[in-house]
Amino acid sequence: MKEEGELIKRAKNRDSEAFGLLYDQYQPAIYRFILLKIGNKVTAEDLTHQVFLNAWQRIESYQIQGFPFSSWLYRIAHNAVIDYYRTEKKDINLDSIAETAAVNNLEEKIDQEFELNIIKAALKELPEEQQSIIIMKFVEDMTNGEIAAALGKSEGAIKTAQHRCIQNIKEIINGKYNRKIKEV
Repeated sequence: MKEEGELIKRAKNRDSEAFGLLYDQYQPAIYRFILLKIGNKVTAEDLTHQVFLNAWQRIESYQIQGFPFSSWLYRIAHNAVIDYYRTEKKDINLDSIAETAAVNNLEEKIDQEFELNIIKAALKELPEEQQSIIIMKFVEDMTNGEIAAALGKSEGAIKTAQHRCIQNIKEIINGKYNRKIKEV
């Protein structure tokens, strides 16, 4: 995006208005990513603020490397979440995330909520990095290249890890939740 490149150049020259436009563009996605990882709105807001403060403080060191600016922001956000859990030592609480779907059929809505809860619970059991990969790929709709840039890995490593993540989620769901369904 040519416009983004110009905004980044201006922001690197300490143009706060240009950085504000970048903030407006990327804040909702970064907040959503952090909220899915943390599960607490207030903490997610605080961490999102910290991500953009860190980005503003380090914008002069940002180098365009063929990936969107958002990849750099996701990397900062990913590291902020890791730091948060290192200091807080809390469990991820995805249950507090409100999911709304416009579904006319009550039975279908119940099925969707049940499946979503199963997936959220399985996601919680994955290692931190695998959670990030799944959220970036399937919630934020990022490409493997963007995820690789955000996590500091190769695109091939992300593709392999993504396959492993999906397999792990399937194993968790099949092993844990299918037994519970059969018991009921």
